Amino acid sequence: MSLLIALDWGTSSLRAYLLEDGKVLDKRQSPFGIQHLPAPGGVKGYEAAFESICGDWRKQYPDVPVVTGGMVGSAQGWSEAPYVRCPADLGDLAKNSGAATLPDGGTLHIVPGVLLDEPDLAPDVIRGEEIQIAGALVDHPDWWNSSRILLPGTHSKWVTMKGGKLESFSTYMTGEVFAVLREHSILGRLMPEEKATAEEAEKAFDLGLDVARNGEPGDLTHQIFATRTMGLTERLPKAALANYLSGLLIGNELTSATRELRDDASIPLIMIGEGALCDLYKRALASFGLECTAQFDNTAYIGLWDFAVARNLI
Repeated sequence: MSLLIALDWGTSSLRAYLLEDGKVLDKRQSPFGIQHLPAPGGVKGYEAAFESICGDWRKQYPDVPVVTGGMVGSAQGWSEAPYVRCPADLGDLAKNSGAATLPDGGTLHIVPGVLLDEPDLAPDVIRGEEIQIAGALVDHPDWWNSSRILLPGTHSKWVTMKGGKLESFSTYMTGEVFAVLREHSILGRLMPEEKATAEEAEKAFDLGLDVARNGEPGDLTHQIFATRTMGLTERLPKAALANYLSGLLIGNELTSATRELRDDASIPLIMIGEGALCDLYKRALASFGLECTAQFDNTAYIGLWDFAVARNLI
């Protein structure tokens, strides 16, 4: 029997798992992401968050290894775990792991993020998604050799897997741009709190997708302003303007990110993320003539277990 305490530490939340031979014995969630720690003072805040969510596990199993992935290893985290450069696999992550000291003096093993920094490309980074990918692909070595991975969210990630490694990736700030435009721009002034009907929402979302798909390079800011004029002229119900904006932004993301998939439909497309958001992306993908090969929820705990195995901790 092998036990592991695994932490998936994000910006706004913290998930903890007590694992036995890779299976979940117990799991917990708290709001103590790196931006919402329970105590000020850097390390003290992380220690307090750790104690609050799994201090009792640590007392009950003092010799069990503890691993974590996500933003806790960032420059603003508990202890920085420097990025590993692409191409990278789970073994590379394990060999370059970071560490922090737990309140009882033990070691917290930290998964590093991944850096893409090629001369002809803008630099890009992921931290946390790499361990979710490892968890999703653990039983699918063929996907390690060739696939595209989509992790939709505040910062959507599109990852290319080739030759058993994470070869490259691109980040799209789709979710964050949507939130900023809705909450802090003139567009939001026409968007009421009430939601559109399902039919209105789907029609507006699909229209946004169509506008994005049929646009030309450089059209995005012009297209965005039309979110306001669609409401002013009552071409769309005001309650559906947010759905139009969502379709417009996701459509522009897909226009850029799916070029390779549209040229070669045999490449598996794997999606990892929350169900409702994944459903929205599946609808968008269908409008581009694409579909997912498989969809997964949060797979971080599986990836953290495999990281611990690769790190020879269990």
